[in-house]
Amino acid sequence: MAAKKAAAKKTAAKKAAPAAKKAAGAKKPNAAFMKEFNPTPELAAVVGDKPLPRTAVIKKLWDYFKKNGLNQGQLINLDDNLKKVYGNKKQIKMTEVAGAFKHLKE
Repeated sequence: MAAKKAAAKKTAAKKAAPAAKKAAGAKKPNAAFMKEFNPTPELAAVVGDKPLPRTAVIKKLWDYFKKNGLNQGQLINLDDNLKKVYGNKKQIKMTEVAGAFKHLKE
């Protein structure tokens, strides 16, 4: 009986430790991810013309896809603005979204 209680305490302690660790030492974002870039005019038509970090560019692209109903499962349909960014294709894969980074300048 005592062995069961001891095992239960150890299990509870193991579960509580990661939660306490996350709360105490939250990770700071890497400065390289926060560096702002200026979008080219082609990309600015989609995400705006203000300097943005790469993470914000991806977020704004996904917002644009969802707002315009372009997300089709694993594929994204390209409208006229996005064709200027990704080339004259009809669709791109989700993994190709980061290809817009070539339209960012320092």
